[in-house]
Amino acid sequence: MITEPNDLMRCFGNGDALYEEYHDTEWGVPVHGDAALYERIVLEGMQSGLSWLTILRKRDNFRAAFDGFDPAAVAQYGDDDVDRLLADAGIVRNRQKIEAAITNARAIVALQAEGGSLDELFWSFAPEPREGRVEHWQEIPAKTPESIALAKALKKAGFVFVGPTTMYAAMQACGLVDDHLAGCVSVR
Repeated sequence: MITEPNDLMRCFGNGDALYEEYHDTEWGVPVHGDAALYERIVLEGMQSGLSWLTILRKRDNFRAAFDGFDPAAVAQYGDDDVDRLLADAGIVRNRQKIEAAITNARAIVALQAEGGSLDELFWSFAPEPREGRVEHWQEIPAKTPESIALAKALKKAGFVFVGPTTMYAAMQACGLVDDHLAGCVSVR
């Protein structure tokens, strides 16, 4: 737990205004809608191996580069778009991660064409709410049976770069689970 001079306690994020804002207003708040969930999945994938603060600082650049995370628009990307994105210093320039973002947009479009949605699929794996909050980060798992099942379902639907650990992080960020620590300022 991190304590501010004004005695507010956050489980993470103190010391950087952007990170504090993310912690206080976004992390763990339920996210719905295919474009919003697509954004979170792409950003979680882009974060792999990097700090989340790096991704937050580049978030507006990602939104501009990926057409506001409109799955239908990104699904149309071709080789020229991949080259454009690889040349964009404002985002993470990793070919596998960029190609995964495009593949996942196409998977969302396919889900929608079949009458489904990413929102419906993603939220179908929300676990039962946990009793109380944990005291320490060590008590929070890196993956759960639900995140493992979600990763499998997404892969079956054509998604890539959606492993169980990445999906658990997305579940935390999108409010499927509440992993704020006991005593955190963000009690909802």
